[in-house]
Amino acid sequence: MTTWGASSEVGRLRTVLLHRPGQELARLTPRNNDSLLFDGIPWLGRAQDEHDAFAQALRDHDVEVLYLVELLTETLEQADARAEIVESTTSTLHLGDSLRRYLVAALSDLAPADLAAVVTAGLRNDEVAHRSIVTSLLRPDDFLVDPLPNLLFTRDSSVWLPDRVAVTSLAMPARVRETQLTGLVYAHHPRFAGVERVHGPHLEHLEGGDVLLLAPGVVAVGVGERTTPAGFERFAATALRAGLAESVLAVPIAQERATMHLDTIVTMVDVDTVVIYPNMADELRALAVTLDADGSLSVAPERSFFDAAADAMGIERLHRIDTGLDPVTAEREQWDDGNNTLAIDARLAVAYERNEQTNARLEEHGIEVVAISGSELGSGRGGPRCMSCPVLRD
Repeated sequence: MTTWGASSEVGRLRTVLLHRPGQELARLTPRNNDSLLFDGIPWLGRAQDEHDAFAQALRDHDVEVLYLVELLTETLEQADARAEIVESTTSTLHLGDSLRRYLVAALSDLAPADLAAVVTAGLRNDEVAHRSIVTSLLRPDDFLVDPLPNLLFTRDSSVWLPDRVAVTSLAMPARVRETQLTGLVYAHHPRFAGVERVHGPHLEHLEGGDVLLLAPGVVAVGVGERTTPAGFERFAATALRAGLAESVLAVPIAQERATMHLDTIVTMVDVDTVVIYPNMADELRALAVTLDADGSLSVAPERSFFDAAADAMGIERLHRIDTGLDPVTAEREQWDDGNNTLAIDARLAVAYERNEQTNARLEEHGIEVVAISGSELGSGRGGPRCMSCPVLRD
């Protein structure tokens, strides 16, 4: 049995979980894209081409690529998994009793691949034959099951730690059902048999994009728009008491769209080096949380993120590479996910090709850049790190 997990951001990447964009992106319209957290209407065909190139770039570097929907479809071959996902998908209060009973029966009869398509791409009112008071009052194009276009960003719904996975608790209503799918796969798919799960969607909000594995035993967690202080506390206590970390840093970040997660500000490209948005670097702070001998949490005074991280990591200095060459370029390339790199190995990172100045700075510092296109993928505000969940790292 494979021992899955990761203890850093830059250990050699062996296996990664992706989601190839599908019909859920075709469900986006100018009327719903804001509520579904997209800044534009992506061109599905081009987004798929870009994603395929991203996956191939990983395979070219000997990374095993797993696809979420393929794992989900295999999981739904099991009757208990099917019943669980049908129940969670139809438990929303907006359906009413008559429509809910119909959907439970209809979804239960679907083949695994068709059921996976419905729970990811959604189901419109005009796509069902049933008529009830609810369906009569809804618009024909209203969704009975909402699409999940943000499944593209597999980083957020789960975080792998050494030997176990944290299924997260997503803050935005449009994303809540994503953890139902990832949690189902980890609970029922034979590939992950015996894997212990920590945290969960029933707990305080914690999102994977806020969690950086700075070094073995050292974790930084952004606290802002998506991860709450209570979510941080729960995760830190779990990680420390389970021996998964020796120090967990709370990093307050602005509650803004541009900085929704910590990995929109800073990501690691080497064991002692990060790429960071310079307009926020000097004001980035951290509080180190450790475990006292009696099992209680100890919170250190707030200090510079760089100082706190270096001390926790046991290094003299955490080096930084700034996004862009000037404040305007830095702001543009941060918005275009210039800070959101995915390390395949130390000093080898995937980045969007459009962030030319940031990529040039990385190369100048000895970081090899695997540049990929992301003109359509980036419309949901996420880069290579957001689109990938490392399942196994050296």
